[in-house]
Amino acid sequence: MNKLLNMSRFNAAGLIAAIGLLMLGAALAFQYWGGLEPCNLCIEQRKAWAAAVILATFALFAEGKSRIAVALALLALAGVAVLIGAGVAAFHVGVEQQWWAGTKACGAGFTGFGQGGVADLREQLLNRPMVRCDQVAWSMLGISMAGWNGLVALAAGIGALYVVVRDTLNIRQGRASSI
Repeated sequence: MNKLLNMSRFNAAGLIAAIGLLMLGAALAFQYWGGLEPCNLCIEQRKAWAAAVILATFALFAEGKSRIAVALALLALAGVAVLIGAGVAAFHVGVEQQWWAGTKACGAGFTGFGQGGVADLREQLLNRPMVRCDQVAWSMLGISMAGWNGLVALAAGIGALYVVVRDTLNIRQGRASSI
């Protein structure tokens, strides 16, 4: 536990990027190998992880004594992106458990008109399976895929923001910051 609390921001950014890639890889594996088509809320959770991976990767490249503020800002944004994903995942779990209704887009599947206009829309709607947000497609230990995603995202987001706050306070107090 102490190693996690003392993690450098460089390692934290790398960990966020690695976790994000693993989460996106797992989602794609479930989709393409497991046959579990994503619903609209699943796609939104993937977008949050993709944003976090990009921001964390930029934070890795921004690391250095002259760009500490940039690296911290990018890591903070990656943490916020992951926490937004955790919020979407929590909302998704609530929809799955029928605690509240999903969005209008849940189960719709529209991806745009494309070149053919209405004909493309008709083709998309006829050939795309209806994926509802309020049905649990997979679970382990009684926790749905959205639930697991939310737990991982919550831990990763809190961890990233912890490192940002810790390093910011250390810099303000004149202590050497971890690199």
